[in-house]
Amino acid sequence: MGGTAERGGRSNGGDAPTITGGNSGGKATSGGLAGDDGSDGGDSGHPSGGTSAGGIGGGATAGSGVGGALNPACFEPTKAGGARSCEGLGKTCGAGSNQSCCDSRLVPGGTFNRINDKRYPATVSDFRFDTFEVTVGRFKKFVDCYPASRPSTGSGKNPNNPEDNGWDEAWNEFLPADSRTLKERLNCSQSQTFTKNDDRLPMTCLDWYVAQAFCIWDGGRLPTEAEWNYAAAGGDEQRIFPWSNPSTDETIDEQHAALKLPHVPVGSKSPLGDGRWGHADLAGSISEWTLDCGYSTVIYQVPCLDCANFVPNVNGRVQRGGGASASTVYARTITVTNGHPDYPSVITGVRCARAP
Repeated sequence: MGGTAERGGRSNGGDAPTITGGNSGGKATSGGLAGDDGSDGGDSGHPSGGTSAGGIGGGATAGSGVGGALNPACFEPTKAGGARSCEGLGKTCGAGSNQSCCDSRLVPGGTFNRINDKRYPATVSDFRFDTFEVTVGRFKKFVDCYPASRPSTGSGKNPNNPEDNGWDEAWNEFLPADSRTLKERLNCSQSQTFTKNDDRLPMTCLDWYVAQAFCIWDGGRLPTEAEWNYAAAGGDEQRIFPWSNPSTDETIDEQHAALKLPHVPVGSKSPLGDGRWGHADLAGSISEWTLDCGYSTVIYQVPCLDCANFVPNVNGRVQRGGGASASTVYARTITVTNGHPDYPSVITGVRCARAP
């Protein structure tokens, strides 16, 4: 499936906001990023979708349930507000490679206009949002515990939204059966990061189901599209880019965001590229999955109080933030992108939300 049509332009200038499709593409031939050069997926960083068997392989690992010894660390309860995936990992994230990759910062709740459009006000409650995108090092912990690290039914609920039922048992069929199959799925391109021997890189080639499963196992959940937009726009500051100061400033360059492949370590563009509350890489680097089902046009729920779109449709799931080698239009906070949930991409990853 390709993308939906782009309704482009700046919202604060009176033009319509932007919605695009296919930041994950379909199976190799399905849609590219609207407005880019239309080249295929693979190493170009454009959405290729599809998985590629081989290349990574992998046998039984501790906690995998495929012959390895069960690792108790896979299932120890996370500390209050903590993340399981950083147990035993050094502080290697941020511009100085000296911050915890599991640092998570409070986003104070408030009311703002989604995609900077006054027609779509939304109120978001306090939540914590991971400072950094999920790294290769963190994701390896999930792989080591797989498939025992798959979510239980009903886990991962947003405590602010009573309509959120958490992990749906029906989604299990979209998860890899074992660790070997999971590793094969992570090999969606030669530019994948899982085997690049740098645990600081953003984890790529994640489909929506695996991304959601990781966040739940790690003590968090996927952010709603409204939460993600609120954090990136700086809440009521309504920023065009996460770093925009003043909010209408449209400066974007390699000092603020990772806009080209190969991928660079997460947080490399801090502090210039940080958002209002100190979150890194909210634009560029990778496109991040959100909880919401996709939108064919930007017609948001009104009123919106910690809302999310739970109605499945052909538009897949919402992604935010653009990604390396994507057109800079995708890095704007007013751009909504749909991705196919079961097809990973070399520029698609995740950042987890958590209870405040």
